[in-house]
Amino acid sequence: MPKRVLEQHIAVFGESGSGKSVLISSFYGLMREEQTQSRINIDVVADDAGQGDRLMQNYLGMSRDGRVPPSNRFSATPYSFTARLHHRPEKTSGDYDGIRLVWHDYPGEWFHESPSGAEEARRRAETFEALLSSDVAIVLVDGAEVARNAGDEAGYLKLLFTNIRNGLLPVVEEIVESGKPLARFPRIWMFALSKSDLLPEISAADFRDLVVLHAAHEVDQLRKLLRSIVLGEEALSVGEDFLLLSSAKFSAAAIDVSEKVGVDLIMPIASVLPLERFVRWAEGRNLRGRVAETLLGQASAVAGVVAILVGWIGKAAKIPGPIGAVAALVSAVISKDMVDKAVKLVGDQLRQANADAKEKGDYLRAAVTQFAIDLEVSEKRGMLLRSRR
Repeated sequence: MPKRVLEQHIAVFGESGSGKSVLISSFYGLMREEQTQSRINIDVVADDAGQGDRLMQNYLGMSRDGRVPPSNRFSATPYSFTARLHHRPEKTSGDYDGIRLVWHDYPGEWFHESPSGAEEARRRAETFEALLSSDVAIVLVDGAEVARNAGDEAGYLKLLFTNIRNGLLPVVEEIVESGKPLARFPRIWMFALSKSDLLPEISAADFRDLVVLHAAHEVDQLRKLLRSIVLGEEALSVGEDFLLLSSAKFSAAAIDVSEKVGVDLIMPIASVLPLERFVRWAEGRNLRGRVAETLLGQASAVAGVVAILVGWIGKAAKIPGPIGAVAALVSAVISKDMVDKAVKLVGDQLRQANADAKEKGDYLRAAVTQFAIDLEVSEKRGMLLRSRR
């Protein structure tokens, strides 16, 4: 039987100029570097060769010519990357041999410019619908704007979150009017400080404090808007996770792509963070009914396995209909031992689990334990702050 890939989706929101185009080029360039592949033993390749070439061209343009990638105005083209073990043994345990990351980008211009007509309004709605398959949404806060407004950060932050809310409002209103709340929806909305190299003294905790101090009301308004369209609002996290990001260090003379912050966490955030959060919510019985069924039927198969194993929906064999078939399938190919080690082990035990998985050729376990290590290290260094809820 051929091996399959585990597909995860991530949505990136940010106003024009916040660094989305640079971020995705920097991410792909970092993943293609030999040093990165040797460290994590994972090979990330763009599924569309043309897209991969363009991203590498942008990355090389920054590193060699000091050229900033062109912004994709009004473009909402998704990017797809597949990660596999760099050195794969002939025989591997489990039914998966890779993780696919699908990256959705919501154009920044749409947050503060009205649609030019019915066609653009339709494209905005379709783009938003495509984002609904994501497990994680990253909202970019422009570090350059924060630095520029030092001493008056409130004005920028309040306007940013208000614009994001207003930009999403027309699409949300259509969903509310339909009377059908969404079970399939990004459950984690993380705030990321892009261009964080311009604020070298700030930590993820400092960034959180800055947002809460100056824009708590606006963030809560965004949270309430998203809650209005999601089924099972107790299993929704908006503005509880914070990340520092720097795609490169820019100067008048050059662009230093070796000076990155947080870019290597994109894969762990897309794959391990939802797994970690779903476990916690499941243990707290925050996921029930159609929300539970949707997560089981989603591309995020690992989340379904975890849900079954912690016992909040019962054994796979007792779940009726096609959802039961999905649950039975994924529970058969991913072991409880793998999930437990992936989400609950820390420190030396986590590193030992990672080494054991690589030795045995257990791709999925090796990948998620390595990603869990990266998240743990980054949190200790103050680059990441994860919600404890």
